Amino acid sequence: MNRMRFVQRAKLWFWILLFVSYGVVAASAVIDTLSPKYRNLTHVSVTSVQSPEEVRILGAAQAAAVYRASSGTPFSALPPGSTFKIVWPDGSSETIMIVDPKSAAGVTPVGDTQQAATGNR
Repeated sequence: MNRMRFVQRAKLWFWILLFVSYGVVAASAVIDTLSPKYRNLTHVSVTSVQSPEEVRILGAAQAAAVYRASSGTPFSALPPGSTFKIVWPDGSSETIMIVDPKSAAGVTPVGDTQQAATGNR
């Protein structure tokens, strides 16, 4: 009886951990701004990691808004505190954190995550 109960609990915790870890892995987003839905956004089309921080914030906020709008769950996509990687049109990239999804500039770049373009694009 005791062994059977242990096995049942072990199975339960295995599935709980599996689904939680899958949710964490699936939650990381990458926004590639060369995609047609991001390519012509006004703040995105001229942005790279060499741009001033204010320009990068506006571009990332605009891309995040489009990402939310096109997702199946727009109110839970990219909640406050979540991060995503954005690849700018020149191929450079950086990690962005959502601060306030209701604000026009509700994102902030994560320090020291900027990577210059590799020249592939």
